[in-house]
Amino acid sequence: MTYVKRKKLIFSVLMYFVAIPLTILLGVVLFNDRQYSIISIIIAGLACLPFFIRFEKSNASSREIIVIATMTALAVVGRIVFMALPGFKPVTAIVIITAIAFGKDAGFLTGSMSALVSNIYYGQGPWTPFQMLAWGFIGFLAGMIFYKKEKPNMILLIVVGIIGGVIFSLMMDVWTVLALDGAFTMSRYLIAISTSTPFMVLYSASNAAFLALFTKPILEKLNRIKVKYKVFTA
Repeated sequence: MTYVKRKKLIFSVLMYFVAIPLTILLGVVLFNDRQYSIISIIIAGLACLPFFIRFEKSNASSREIIVIATMTALAVVGRIVFMALPGFKPVTAIVIITAIAFGKDAGFLTGSMSALVSNIYYGQGPWTPFQMLAWGFIGFLAGMIFYKKEKPNMILLIVVGIIGGVIFSLMMDVWTVLALDGAFTMSRYLIAISTSTPFMVLYSASNAAFLALFTKPILEKLNRIKVKYKVFTA
């Protein structure tokens, strides 16, 4: 890894896993979740920063924005289409596929923006920043695991999808505990996990199913876009 890439990676990690969690903590502790809209907007901005840094001296910036907007829209539509089936959503799968094709920053941005935009339909609330962080983290993780893999190993892909479902549920359980009275205790957290286990299992299984069905056709198209329009090649 070159010095420039290492510096960008460090900056991304600081934004995603230091600045954003601290922003969420600020919203919970200082604002008692009453300013969740402002917190969500700040998180969206922080999620965009590492992505937009790539645009410096880049001719593909507008095309990359369009691609991310398209994948975000696909995730949003997928979440809405399956709204009648709680826990059965293609969002995580689409975020993971995006990260495989375009990298960790694109994965994080697609995940976080998918939560923010889809909640315009589902309803914004103090849970939105947690969803943005959870789906963003899954995208970042997938981008690190499958870095520049045009044909990812299907078994590993399904395992990542299952782990993604677990991660999302565990991170949302943090919000569940904090939503009670702003205090977090491990006993409450364990109770929340036990209560949400059926959702966790269903969501993990749906991730595996969506990835098994849609990774190959979608990834082939995204790889062609990447080559044809020379996007996300840095």
